[in-house]
Amino acid sequence: MTHQENDTSGNLLHNLILFGRLLRNLGLDVNPGRMIDLVQALEHIEIGRRSDFYYAARSLLVHNREELPLFDQAFDLFWRKRGQNGFPLQESYRLEKPESPLITMPPIDGTDKKIEIDSNHDRDELQHLIELTATYSRRELLRFKDFSELTYAEERKVKQFIDGMTWNLDLKRTRRKGVGRGDQPDFRGGFRKSIRYGGELLEWPTRGPKVRPRPLVIIADISGSMERYSRLLLHFIYGMARGLEQPVEAFVFSTRLTRITRQLRHKSIKRALSEVSSIVHDWAGGTRIGEALKDFNYNWTRRVPASGAIVMLISDGWDRGDPDLLQKEMKRAQRSCFRFIWLNPLLGSPQYEPLTRGMQAALPAIDDFLPVHNLASLEDLADHLAKLISGKRPFYYQRQNLSDAAFIRRHR
Repeated sequence: MTHQENDTSGNLLHNLILFGRLLRNLGLDVNPGRMIDLVQALEHIEIGRRSDFYYAARSLLVHNREELPLFDQAFDLFWRKRGQNGFPLQESYRLEKPESPLITMPPIDGTDKKIEIDSNHDRDELQHLIELTATYSRRELLRFKDFSELTYAEERKVKQFIDGMTWNLDLKRTRRKGVGRGDQPDFRGGFRKSIRYGGELLEWPTRGPKVRPRPLVIIADISGSMERYSRLLLHFIYGMARGLEQPVEAFVFSTRLTRITRQLRHKSIKRALSEVSSIVHDWAGGTRIGEALKDFNYNWTRRVPASGAIVMLISDGWDRGDPDLLQKEMKRAQRSCFRFIWLNPLLGSPQYEPLTRGMQAALPAIDDFLPVHNLASLEDLADHLAKLISGKRPFYYQRQNLSDAAFIRRHR
């Protein structure tokens, strides 16, 4: 399998596509971007050496330790020695996967009954027999599982749960007055109504402040340290943008800030995320939170409804920029918005402490510090957003074995 031999035959790229489809059908998280990375990596290795090609493919296509045995089996079977018709595996080739276990409902009366099984089932299939109990809940099991530990099938299920979530934000009181229940008399409206009755004032209407939906601004970190959460968090942002009546402005950043609001307006989430990936050129790069916030404060606050809005920044706090700049721009953004919420996927771990330079610089300007690492944290976030009240009283995630007051004193 030399480089020249594959160039002349033209089979290498075709078989790489088939190999990627095979891994994806087996449940591995293989996408076109990772296959492109593998093709580019082949230019820097000796492709005629099987070990070099194997380790390059494994390092780029496998991201969980549990997937290593499955990848090894697929690699050994697919990349066998060349036969008369090229590579032996075709597109229709499949690895043998274990059949789904037989599931039976438990007896209602609580008595032990023998389960009747067709004679076609042998003893090996009996080992896959599972008795279904009423306590099993797929959603309950996934609620507390970290997004970074999900398999491909579980990730698809979580995305369905996110699509079904309901979001509700607080209404914003405006300076304009309208007819309604208020404490101010409406002189103009009262005189206008009295004309109907010959100038007699029969009722005295009042005026009250008008309300409108409070805008939401989401700034998400897509750097290399957030790669495990980026896909699901973008799905979460799309769900909020589609589920809320108020305007939602969305930005992503790694080394620079990119607005993705227009791309998320598509009804098809696949098309929306495809357009987002086409305009963002710094995926999985470095993290410069301070520079991204500076770009937002100076170039976008007057172009998007950020004044009086709820600003949510999603990041793990690993910053390679200037911490003084981050602290300065955090305070500037907090002064211009109604509430600044920092969502950190690492905050759900009991051992996590915000000791990085970025988090130390940002904590004094954070109003709400919340986790966003599983479905339960998203449900808590929805409840928190629905109960927001005016004011700047900080809210911090309740730590285990550490009160909120002690947590704030230690890290602010």
